[in-house]
Amino acid sequence: MKTPIRLLASAFIAAFGAFPSYAQPIYQYPFQNPDMPLEDRVNNIVSLMTLEEKVQLLSQRPGVPRLGIPTMQQVEGLHGVRSRGSTTTYPQAIGLGETWDPEILRQVGATEGYEARYVFQSAGTGSLVIRAPNADLGRDIRWGRTEECYGEDPFLNGTLAVAFIKGMQGDDPKYWQAAALLKHFLANSNEKGRAGSSSDFDERLFYEYYSVPFRMGWVEGGARCFMASYNAWNKIPMTVNPVLQDVVVKQWGVDGVICTDAGSLGNMIRAHHFYGDLAQGAAGAIKAGMNQFLDQYEAPTTNALNQKLLTEADIEKVIKGTFRVWIRLGLLDPPDRNPYARIGAETNAPWTAQKSKDSVRLATQESIVLLKNKGHLLPLDKTALNSVAVIGPRGDAVIRDWYGSTPPYTVTPLAGIRDKLGPAVNVQYASGQDVPAAIALAKSSDVAIVCVGNNPNLSNTWQRVSDNSEGRETVDRVVITLGGGQEELVKQIFAANRKTVVVLVASFPYAINWTQQHVPAILHLAHSSQEEGNALADVLFGDYNPAGRLCQTWPKSLDQVPPMMDYNIRHGRTYMYFKAQPLYPFGFGLSYTTFAYSNLRTSAPSLNANGSINVSVDVKNTGNRAGDEVVQLYVKHLGSAVDRPAKELRGFQRVSLKPGETRTLTLTLPAARLAFWDTSSKNWVVENDKIKIMVGPSSADTKLSRTIKVIQ
Repeated sequence: MKTPIRLLASAFIAAFGAFPSYAQPIYQYPFQNPDMPLEDRVNNIVSLMTLEEKVQLLSQRPGVPRLGIPTMQQVEGLHGVRSRGSTTTYPQAIGLGETWDPEILRQVGATEGYEARYVFQSAGTGSLVIRAPNADLGRDIRWGRTEECYGEDPFLNGTLAVAFIKGMQGDDPKYWQAAALLKHFLANSNEKGRAGSSSDFDERLFYEYYSVPFRMGWVEGGARCFMASYNAWNKIPMTVNPVLQDVVVKQWGVDGVICTDAGSLGNMIRAHHFYGDLAQGAAGAIKAGMNQFLDQYEAPTTNALNQKLLTEADIEKVIKGTFRVWIRLGLLDPPDRNPYARIGAETNAPWTAQKSKDSVRLATQESIVLLKNKGHLLPLDKTALNSVAVIGPRGDAVIRDWYGSTPPYTVTPLAGIRDKLGPAVNVQYASGQDVPAAIALAKSSDVAIVCVGNNPNLSNTWQRVSDNSEGRETVDRVVITLGGGQEELVKQIFAANRKTVVVLVASFPYAINWTQQHVPAILHLAHSSQEEGNALADVLFGDYNPAGRLCQTWPKSLDQVPPMMDYNIRHGRTYMYFKAQPLYPFGFGLSYTTFAYSNLRTSAPSLNANGSINVSVDVKNTGNRAGDEVVQLYVKHLGSAVDRPAKELRGFQRVSLKPGETRTLTLTLPAARLAFWDTSSKNWVVENDKIKIMVGPSSADTKLSRTIKVIQ
């Protein structure tokens, strides 16, 4: 095989610098010319391929070595890019959601994209196609993969997903740093029976709820790749659902990698019973737009071709998506053209840099939610302590999950507390397995810090969980109370020491009703951050003022939520339709300081249906500590012709304020965010309506409101 001239050109550049302006490179194939229009390059590649190569390109490791087009397999990366070695590891996605901070999500995405490039270009391993973010919505807290999403609200999820994608893919107008592959489209929030289950809901909920974070990620974020989910929507498997072509491709412009989830091809025959055999399934998937299979697809595809169920032209149409992504990543271009080509040349790995560690620590600090602080027990006064008891199964561990990375180091809660307090304070640990010993330690200590919560990666064994309160991929939770006797441990420690702080390290909401009623201070954070212990200690001892906000409604019991497989959220799901008093509402989180809201106003007395309006409010830090406030803007429709939620999040901003400082925050409200999907006209409609604009620190605590008209 001849060495492509492009590679020779690259070697020349590496040795001598870029081509002189008068020199014109010579390419073996037209597609190697980076100045050729993208679609012309893609068409040229396809014209040069054999049928065997076209079928092979449908694999999960596509490439055309004969033409110098590299092979590359996708990698995971929800909160740290998966690699053979270590990479920077942030809190789980649900914890990142609790930051309510798009800038933090942009940093996480940028770190992952950069580190993926570094590994790919320095070690020749890994991938630049990253399976993240998970844009699924956490509509039921029993869902075993709740830890992977940003919460229950479509606008919050979509805003954070857009920030993550932009960080990952970079700012260059032509090239991507890495490619974000969103998963799992669509409405896959049950694990039990997922291979053949159907998520059933109407067209309005498709457009207004379930698809919103995906649409925002593609249209606003610029992603062009996704994975189809296992389930069906209204009895048609998502792997072959017509909505993929009719909406995702044609309306939202997705033209890159579209892949199955692992096993989906067989599921359509054995679980969904949608096709009679694998050849029919392969033909249906390819015609629906699938261009990468995480399955044994070769024989079924060949059989489909032989049976005339599929044509070579059908395959040619879909494989173009992979080449579009490879070109946008700069994989087929001279390195002097690609601004990301030199990543990997640095001496030190990026995850060893202090800025990466600082980024994780900040993200983890911002993710911590203060759920209760009766009597201002927190923050603890370091100078007043002689002894501290750290108790509980999550006190001396940082637990990884399946879809993050391997951290370069970890700081456990125990280690972070010891480091914060130094040798002058006696910090001792008891796991809680020996309850009498833990009680004795609590009694003898000035304060007890009880670290409880779930284990999202029990022994890294498929389908294995420790009890019914646990969830993970393939396993939904059956109960939402703390398992393993952990709340009973909290009761006994609190009886021994009234100065007890509960730290709930968890991937899911838990019904900690007794703890909320009795224990004076409660903090919540998600798993897996390499800086977990340092960030927790920063909050416990007042070096950081917590301002995380819940991104899901925490019910008091399962009696408050509909059955698991009821996907019609109007029946009582999420803060938008919740019918009872929750344990903690969506958007809730406390602070060590206090804030006052005043002077809510709008830039105009009415909102034009084709325009936008600015909503401004003055927020003052009325306490004696600096802190962040998360200002949330909700909307309620007062005269809509269709059923609307009780309230909907339509804007938010996290802001830092010094003691006594007042700042005017302005949130823009486009009329388009008020539209509903009209099933008769198949279009978005902004009504002549009155809306109530509400602003405050949570969905259940809107301090100020104002009613305005929406006019055509």
